[in-house]
Amino acid sequence: MDQAETMTLYANLAAILFYVIAGLYSIHCFARQQAIHRTGLFALIGAALVFHGGGIYGLSAAHTGVQLGFFSVSSLIFWVINLIVLLSSLKKALHNLFILLSPLSVLAVGASIAGNDADVQISYQLASHVILSILAYSLLTIATLQALLLAYQNHQLKNKHTIGNVRLLPPLQTMESLLFELLWAGEILLTLSILSGMWFLEDIFAQHLAHKTVFSIAAWVIYALLLWGRHRLGWRGYTAIRWTLGGFALLMLAYFGSKLVLELILQRI
Repeated sequence: MDQAETMTLYANLAAILFYVIAGLYSIHCFARQQAIHRTGLFALIGAALVFHGGGIYGLSAAHTGVQLGFFSVSSLIFWVINLIVLLSSLKKALHNLFILLSPLSVLAVGASIAGNDADVQISYQLASHVILSILAYSLLTIATLQALLLAYQNHQLKNKHTIGNVRLLPPLQTMESLLFELLWAGEILLTLSILSGMWFLEDIFAQHLAHKTVFSIAAWVIYALLLWGRHRLGWRGYTAIRWTLGGFALLMLAYFGSKLVLELILQRI
């Protein structure tokens, strides 16, 4: 292991450490029914992002091509997700998402250390499609985490548990509004991602892309129906939660499901 690889490893390990501390702090506050000290949490996540970004940069600088493997992209997606949530939390009540996000980020960074993804040479046009896809997936992942917190809040209120840690969450209407803001932004980016794929890829229904295309379009339809139902029929609560989770399940199959099979099971990219 040369010096650059060692520094990359240390950066990733430091990122894991800060994510662990942030996660434990968030969970501790939630379990003790205490409000999270936002400044302290943001400092921990900010430090984690710096080291996480350094690890991603070090990994990419050590290779001649772009790493689009399962582990590398997972790490990049969670870096983007954490950055979006951190910046959004400055004005929106999204900081509670770090309760779920921090442990997942630890797994993503840890997997990128253990993984060994191959290099891929891509054009600038295809790179724009990849960026749009990562942004869309990141926003819709955040929406899914928001839906999970909303489900917990709904369950607690339905069972008349109006005290305890549920009081630390924003009002139900605010939580739902945040969910649909995230869904709208994610759906717009997913639309652009699908359109850019149709434009820049020679055959999006080629054998190695067909399942990804079909599941991505199916997820787009689910999200579109949910947003239509919200606008026209006033869908909310568990209906919105179920549709959000259903759309995300299809989106996971579109990307991570296909990459898992192709790379880790069939051992090819």
